[in-house]
Amino acid sequence: MFLLPPHLTTPFPSTRSTYYFPTTRHHQPPPPSAANPLISSSVATAAPLIADEGPNDILPLQNRRYDFTPLLNFLSSNSNSEPENNSPSPTQLDPTEFQLAESYRAVPAPLWHGLLKSLCSSSSSIGLAYAVVSWLQKHNLCFSYELLYSILIHALGRNEKLYEAFLLSQRQVLTPLTYNALIGACARNGDLEKALNLMSRMRRDGFQPDFVNYSSIIQSLSRSNRIDSPILQKLYREIESDKIEADAHLLNDIILGFSKAGDATRALKFLAMAQGNGLSPKSGTLVAVILALGNSGRTVEAEALFEEIKDNGLEPRTKAYNALLAGYVKMGSLKDAEFIVSEMERSGVLPDEQTYSLLVDAYAHAGRWESARIVLKEMEACNLLPNSHIYSRILASYRDKGEWQKSFQVLKEMRNSGVQPDRQFYNVMIDTFGKHNILDHAMATFERMLSEGIMPDTVTWNTLIDCHCKSGRHDRAEELFDEMQQKGYSPCVMTYNIMINSMGEQERWDEVTKLLTRMQSQGVLPNAVTYTTLVDIYGRSGRFGDAIECLEVLKSTGFKPTPTMYNALINAYAQRGLSEQAVNAFRMMTAEGLTPSLLALNSLVNAFGEDRRETEAFAVLQYMKENGLEPDVVTYTTLMKALIRVEKFDKVPAVYEEMVMSGCTPDRKARAMLRSALRYMKQRLNS
Repeated sequence: MFLLPPHLTTPFPSTRSTYYFPTTRHHQPPPPSAANPLISSSVATAAPLIADEGPNDILPLQNRRYDFTPLLNFLSSNSNSEPENNSPSPTQLDPTEFQLAESYRAVPAPLWHGLLKSLCSSSSSIGLAYAVVSWLQKHNLCFSYELLYSILIHALGRNEKLYEAFLLSQRQVLTPLTYNALIGACARNGDLEKALNLMSRMRRDGFQPDFVNYSSIIQSLSRSNRIDSPILQKLYREIESDKIEADAHLLNDIILGFSKAGDATRALKFLAMAQGNGLSPKSGTLVAVILALGNSGRTVEAEALFEEIKDNGLEPRTKAYNALLAGYVKMGSLKDAEFIVSEMERSGVLPDEQTYSLLVDAYAHAGRWESARIVLKEMEACNLLPNSHIYSRILASYRDKGEWQKSFQVLKEMRNSGVQPDRQFYNVMIDTFGKHNILDHAMATFERMLSEGIMPDTVTWNTLIDCHCKSGRHDRAEELFDEMQQKGYSPCVMTYNIMINSMGEQERWDEVTKLLTRMQSQGVLPNAVTYTTLVDIYGRSGRFGDAIECLEVLKSTGFKPTPTMYNALINAYAQRGLSEQAVNAFRMMTAEGLTPSLLALNSLVNAFGEDRRETEAFAVLQYMKENGLEPDVVTYTTLMKALIRVEKFDKVPAVYEEMVMSGCTPDRKARAMLRSALRYMKQRLNS
C-alpha cells in the first residue's frame, strides 16, 4: 500500500506556476496502459479545461482533455518506493518525475477531484487514489487538500474500511468537510458511538454540526433497525441545541426513524411539523407512519392518514394498502382486513406477496385454516408462488395460540407445496419450541437447519440462548453464547440484554459488569431494554442503589428514562413491601414528565398491600379513576389480596362485585381470592 501523506505544518503557496500540460489532440482518449490495467479511459482523462485560449487553439473546448495516464502509470510502477515524510523538493527529484510534475502544474483542482472520485469508485483502485493525493501534496499541485482527503475518507467508509479512514484523517487538521466525511463513514458502517463522539469533538473544535451529519446517523440507524425512540429523542434535542433548522430531508428522516422505532405519536408530531412548514414527506415515509399507527393499534388514525394520501391527489400503491392491512391483522379485525383487500382490487392495485402473507396471517389467527389455503391457491393463480415467509406466519400463529404440535403439520404442508424452509422459518420453529419449553425439539430443529446447509443468524442464536435462559438452563445458555462467538457471529445488543438478565438472575454481578464492558469495547450501545433489564435485576435482588445509579447514568448521557424502567423499579420495591421507596420512585417518574401506566399503579397498589397499608392502596384506585385509567383484573385482585392480608375479609366480596360491574372478567386468581375470603368469613362465623 502507498504511504499515507504526512500532515503538512507549513502553509501552502498562494500562487501557482505558469507551467501547463499541453492538451492531447485526440478526440478519443488513449487506451489503458498494459502496465496498469486498473486505469480505465474514464479514469485517465479529466473534464474539459478552460485555459490557454490563445489564437493557435483551434480545437473546441469540449474536445480538450487532460491525459492522466502517464501519471497513473508512473505511480503504479513506483508503488513500492514509498516517499519519506521529509521528501526533497521537486527540483532535487529525478528529472523524469520533475518533468512529469511540471507538465501537470496548470491542472485545475476540480479535475484532480474528478480523477480522485473516479479512482475511488472501485475498491481495487483506492490504493492508487492514496498515491495520487500523496504525490499532489509532494509537489504542491492541488490546494484543496481537505476535499481530496474527504473523497478518500468517503471511499474508505463505503468500502467498510473505517479504521483506515481514521488513520487517514490523522494526516490533516480536521475541518468541517473532513468531519462530515468521517461522520458519514461511521454512519455507513453502523458505528453510532464513533459518529456521536466525532460530533462532540467537532463542537469542541469550534465547528457546528449540520443537518447532513444528523441525517447520516438517523438513516444509518433506520437501515440497520437499531433505532429506538429514546436515541432519536436525544438526537433531536441535540439538533435543537445546535440551532439547526431541519430541512425537508432531515424531517423526513426523523419521521421515518420514529415510525420504525414504533413511536407513532412522535412520528405524527413531526409529520404535522413538516406539513405546517409546507413540506411534503416522501410517500414511503407516510406508509411507515401508517404501519407504526397500525402496529400500535391506532387503526382509526392509520386509516385517516391513508385517506389523507388520497385527498392530496396521490394514488395509494400496494405498500400503502399493505401498511393499513397490517394494522387490521394485528388488531384481529378480519372483516376490515378482507375489506382492504377488496378495496385494492376495486382500485386496480395488484396485491403482492406481502398482501397475501398478511391475509393468510389473519385467517390463521382466526383459526380459519381452510380460508388460508384458499388464499394460497389464489396466489398460485396469480403466478405468485407461496414462499417460506407465508408458512412462517402460519407457524407463528399456531405458536401464539399455544398449538406447537401443529408445527410438524405446517412443515409437511410446506414441503408438499414444493416450498423449502428457509432460515426465517426455522427461526420461528425454534422459537415455537422454546416458548413451550421443549428444548430438545428446539435443538433438533437447529441441527436440522445446519444439516440442510442453512446458516444461522444472530436471531437464531438469540432465540436459542433466550429459551435456555427462560428454562433456567443458564449454563447451557452460556455455552451457546460462547459457541456463537467462536463461530464468528457477533453478539448484538439483544444478545447482551439476554445474557445480562441471565447473569442477574444468578446474581453473578461481576459477570454483569464484564458483559457491559465487553459491549462497550465492541461498540455495541446499550438501549432502553438494557437499562430496563439492569434496573429490574438490581431491584429484584435488593440492590436498589445500583438500580437508581443506572437511571442516573442514563440521564447523564442525555437519555430520558422510560416508563418501563420506573415500572421495574416500583415493582421491585413492591415485592419487598417497601411502599415508601415505591412512592418515591413513582414521584421520580412523574417528575420526569412521564405518564404513569396501569402497570406502575398496580405495582404501587401491591406495594401498599404488602406493607399492610390498604387505605393507601384504595387511594391509588381512586387516583386511577380520577385520571381516566381503567382498573383491570390485576388491580382488583391485588386490592383483594391487600384486604385479606389485614384480615378485612368482609370487604373482599364488594371489591369482587365492583370488578364484575366495571366489565372486568375475573380470572382464576381473582376467584381464588374471593373463595379464600369467604372461607375465612365462614370460619369466623362457626368459631
